[in-house]
Amino acid sequence: MTDLYKQSGVDIEKGYEAVNRMKKHIARTKRAEVMSELGGFGGLFQLDGQKYEQPVLVSGTDGVGTKILLAQQSGRLNTIGIDCVAMCVNDILAQGAAPLFFLDYLAVGKNDPEQVEQIVAGVAEGCVQSGAALIGGETAEMPDLYGEQEFDLAGFSVGIGEKEHLLKPENVQNGDVLIGLPSSGIHSNGYSLVRHLFFKQHNWSFDDVLPDGTPLIDALLEPTRIYVKDVLPFLETQRIHGISHITGGGFFENLPRMLQENQRAVVQTDAIRTPVIFDVMKELGGMETEDMYGVFNMGIGLVLAVSEEHVAEIVETIDGAVVIGHVEEKTNGESVLLQTEEVAG
Repeated sequence: MTDLYKQSGVDIEKGYEAVNRMKKHIARTKRAEVMSELGGFGGLFQLDGQKYEQPVLVSGTDGVGTKILLAQQSGRLNTIGIDCVAMCVNDILAQGAAPLFFLDYLAVGKNDPEQVEQIVAGVAEGCVQSGAALIGGETAEMPDLYGEQEFDLAGFSVGIGEKEHLLKPENVQNGDVLIGLPSSGIHSNGYSLVRHLFFKQHNWSFDDVLPDGTPLIDALLEPTRIYVKDVLPFLETQRIHGISHITGGGFFENLPRMLQENQRAVVQTDAIRTPVIFDVMKELGGMETEDMYGVFNMGIGLVLAVSEEHVAEIVETIDGAVVIGHVEEKTNGESVLLQTEEVAG
């Protein structure tokens, strides 16, 4: 074979090397239902027909947004894959389903097998944390579309749930308690604003330190928390009426997605332990509290709506879980009401 393709910017041999480097990471995610090996034209996954009476497949796809730029610029590539998996599987969880498998799509300007391995290792780690098998994907070398150090990462996941147990807005009742599960930081949303505040509006560097002593780049690249293994046991016992994954649009966009039209979520902000990086960004941008809650997760990555009788069990079982409010009848056009009074629990 001639080197003409290589001269155009695509190195097939490095692609083969990258695949070989991935294999040990993908092996960590293996499930008994996986029927295919890496390298086929598609991933094969056999459903267990005995576990569900009316199985429903639930799918999710997402990327990591401009958080990827910070990974590229800092050279820290081993956690961005966790973010990609988290954005997909947490959405599947919010429907009341359990993730089964995951596929990734990695586009690079130049194939560097070591860098590709780091990225896919993060994807594999996210799959391990969520119990999803990494059954395939695509690595595309695309010179001219991306610079040599540039890449983009997206993913696709499929989960499964019992039809009668899937979460629907009509499951949520007035009087249900809202339980917040802590985020691991900013997660993977709002990074265009994050980068604007720190690096365009103000001249911070990656090595600058936050008031709590954390280097800025560590806080910015903290991977998104995956909630699957914490929450699944309560889904299987039907303890949860609704779940909201707090992603882009913050509380105001995401909480109403689990509610009925005539309901609103009352959120007690004093109950939320907000990571210091959000306080810093609020000050840098001169932003109001409502602005922050309309963009970021503010320290709560997942919100559960549950009946009062199950609150104590969930709070005691899931690390960091805290009561942050309740659901009530909507009396005006607001679907989310922020309050500052402290609440018990």
